[in-house]
Order: sequence, then structure tokens, then C-alpha cells
Amino acid sequence: MSKATHAPLVLVPTPIGNLEDITLRAQRALSEADVVVAEDTRVSGRLLQHLGLQKPLVSFHTHNEHRTVEGLVERLQRGERIALVSDAGTPGISDPGFLLVRAAVQAGIAVECLPGPTAFVPALVVSGLPCERFVFEGFLPQKKGRRTRLEALRDEPRTIVLYESPYRIVKLLGELSDVLGPDRPASVSRELSKLHEETVRGTLAELQAHFSQHEPRGEFVVCVGGRG
Repeated sequence: MSKATHAPLVLVPTPIGNLEDITLRAQRALSEADVVVAEDTRVSGRLLQHLGLQKPLVSFHTHNEHRTVEGLVERLQRGERIALVSDAGTPGISDPGFLLVRAAVQAGIAVECLPGPTAFVPALVVSGLPCERFVFEGFLPQKKGRRTRLEALRDEPRTIVLYESPYRIVKLLGELSDVLGPDRPASVSRELSKLHEETVRGTLAELQAHFSQHEPRGEFVVCVGGRG
């Protein structure tokens, strides 16, 4: 039997695609919450509906995070139980959830994170690249500081893991090829756990050419071999 959680703030990982990946413990945490704080209430609303749960939803995203944190901490201090979810995967990984976690910790509020799905782990494991040591970069800055971050990775010996959208995947592969070298081994995964899941492996130059010829869809995880 799953052990009930007792922390006021619980981070609940949600499926990155296949809804069967929700855990019994995650379902229990959602059912016990007084409110569910979500990156996109429409996405999380559909998940709750799928699970047969009706819970108040509060929006918490990159455009309102700072003004929302204080109110959420006050609710936690009043004794409300909050479940924090992202659109998909584990809250706090490349989303604003860490701001609420930090504020709760600073206020002396207990925080618990349940184990569960996150996109970069399966992508890294199936990449065929060394995964005993790696560096997770998440999304690179879209403009300011992007080139600096890329150049900082030039001599990185560990496998590099990045997230990217379908709109910038070809651009990213071109930039990586330019900075790290076109022959650097890499792997690109998309639509993980979904019907059209795909992983393509090759050099950065080969991957750039491939996705230039195929309309990219879905969210992407890029793994690049470290400098040998």
C-alpha cells in the first residue's frame, strides 16, 4: 500500500505523454491536496478529469510566478495542502516550480517530491552515449547569453543534455555543430512515451540535415557526447 504524504507542499510528477505512467502514489497525493498548482490549468485539468478528481486549480507559470509565490506560501502557512505539478514531468525541472519550493523552504515549510517521469532520463539512457556522468542544461536562453552558454560547453567532457522546442531544434543543432564540431556524436529524442516516439542518432551535422528535411514535431531532448 502506498504511504500517504504529510508534507504541506508536494511535488507531483505527471506523465510526459502516456497517462499510464501516473503512479498510485501521485494519484493519492493529488486526491489529498486542497489545491493543485499547475503550469497550465487546462492541461492539468484534463489529467485530473482522467483520474476522476475534482480539485481547485491555481495557475503558476513563467508570467505570474513571482507575484503568485507569496500567496501560495501564505496558504501553506494556513495549513492548506498544495500539490504542485508541471504540464508534464517533474515540477522544478525547466519550469518555475523551483521558485515555490525555494520560498517554502525559506519559510520553514516541509516539501516532498515524489519520484516519477522526467523526459531527459529515458532520452539519455537510449542515446547510446555515456550516461554515468552528464550535465543537464535544460533550455538554452533564446537570445541574450545563448552563444556564451554554448561556448562554455565546448570542452565539457561529460554528455550534454538539452531541451528544445520543435521551432528551434534545427537552429540548435546547427549552433551545436558550429561550436562543438559537426562530427560530435549526438542523439535527438522526441515524443517520448507517446505513439510517435522517435530517437535519431548520428553526428551533429547528420542530425541537423535530418531534421531540416523532416518537419519537426513534439518536444525534443538533445544529448551530445562530451569532448574526448
